[in-house]
Amino acid sequence: MDLSKFQWTREPLDYSVEADKITVTTKPHTDLWQRTYYHFRNDNAPVFQMETEEKFFSFVVKTDFTESHHRFDQCGIVLYLDSENWLKGSVEYENEEFQHLGSVVTNGGYSDWATTEIDATVKTMWYRLSRREDDYCIECSSDGVRFRQMRVCHLHKGNEKIRFGIYACSPEDSSFRAVFTDFLLTECQWKAHDGQQPDAE
Repeated sequence: MDLSKFQWTREPLDYSVEADKITVTTKPHTDLWQRTYYHFRNDNAPVFQMETEEKFFSFVVKTDFTESHHRFDQCGIVLYLDSENWLKGSVEYENEEFQHLGSVVTNGGYSDWATTEIDATVKTMWYRLSRREDDYCIECSSDGVRFRQMRVCHLHKGNEKIRFGIYACSPEDSSFRAVFTDFLLTECQWKAHDGQQPDAE
């Protein structure tokens, strides 16, 4: 995958981009979140993305967060359009016992958060983001081979040109090194639905 096509939105202070590896050292008090639950807003996490008008594709990346150690430290996959319209998938550190594997979808300035607890010993995760027009699927994998669905979602502004890629942040007073490898861009691996038919117009 040609990483030269990627561009920073909010370039981090400390990072390196190689042919097949990106390393980001997070800055404290960086995050992506909008309003929901406690009206908090933060929109300062660095994101590294490429642009496309392709309506059907899948994007895969492996994340290594061995150094995450503080509550909410996170790195993962992202599709960031603007401050109020985006989605992300990641593992967020919680404590020495467990972490949150989850995803956030933000439409019109309101974020949700869908999570499941995983063991704190997990320190790598693959993600696959797939697009079918303005609908999206986020999957995860422990080995880069078998992917499990995390969520299917709709982005109200995600029907034209989009940007997608990676992000890393530390919402509290923390910093850690996130490593991204195994980048892959393929035909859409999220197959067309073969169950119930759409309602008649």
